[in-house]
Amino acid sequence: MGWRVGGAACLVLFVCGSFGLAAEEFHYPLKPVVAANGSVYIADLKLPGIVVVHKGAIEKFFTATKKIGSPLSRVRCVALDRNGKVLAGDTATREVYRFDEPGKPTPLTKGAQAGIGIPMAIAVDSKGNIFVADLEVQAIWKIPPAGGTAEKFAEVPAPCGMAIDDKDVLWVVSRSKRQLFRVSPDRKVETVVGNRQFQFPNDVALDGHGTVYISDGYAKTIWKLASGGKPESWIADKQLVNPVGLAWHDGNLLIADPNPQAKTGQVYRADSAGKLSPLVGK
Repeated sequence: MGWRVGGAACLVLFVCGSFGLAAEEFHYPLKPVVAANGSVYIADLKLPGIVVVHKGAIEKFFTATKKIGSPLSRVRCVALDRNGKVLAGDTATREVYRFDEPGKPTPLTKGAQAGIGIPMAIAVDSKGNIFVADLEVQAIWKIPPAGGTAEKFAEVPAPCGMAIDDKDVLWVVSRSKRQLFRVSPDRKVETVVGNRQFQFPNDVALDGHGTVYISDGYAKTIWKLASGGKPESWIADKQLVNPVGLAWHDGNLLIADPNPQAKTGQVYRADSAGKLSPLVGK
């Protein structure tokens, strides 16, 4: 079946940043998302904030202050709404933000009062509804397109990554014993992969042809799961240190790969054969 690649995850936002200032490198990239014009927005936890890669150059989109509790100072995920506006989930404020204009994140719920704990991933359905995977509450939240009260949509254990297909089915990666779920629009939760087949799963991406890809930080690999098949290690390249967020870009799988020891990281492109090349630089 044809799947709409979406969801994605949570990317970074940067407060007090200036759009257009070149950044030398990634700090701690967590999640990429691709805009219609080909620009790639990336959540960067250590910036902290969001960067955008355009024509091979890294630019700041939003830079947060490092003050505890300031908006997007602990950004975890990014996505795009139906109008192409950047969405970001932040654990510092337990909130989801939208950038209606550059440099100005607008909160979409009442933050901690709404019940959101640790937003790890964001997906948007065909109607514009915003879904948030919450690792702390162990649930998927649903937020109206314009923002408002967050409604608990489904209970999923330890969700950490999420994507959505063209039938508005959510695919959720979990750090529980059952590691991949499907959640239908009518809230039915179905286990796809159980029995801890992955070491430390982080995110999920759909290729539009029935195949699911899952990043595994501890195994330093990307798993490939064909419809009806079993997970197979697709990329185990020694370049990968801690593969986290995933997204599709012109037929290539983008992989955010932070390096905790080096305090830096990279975003790679993986072609159909699994060969890696850096999104920026050589």
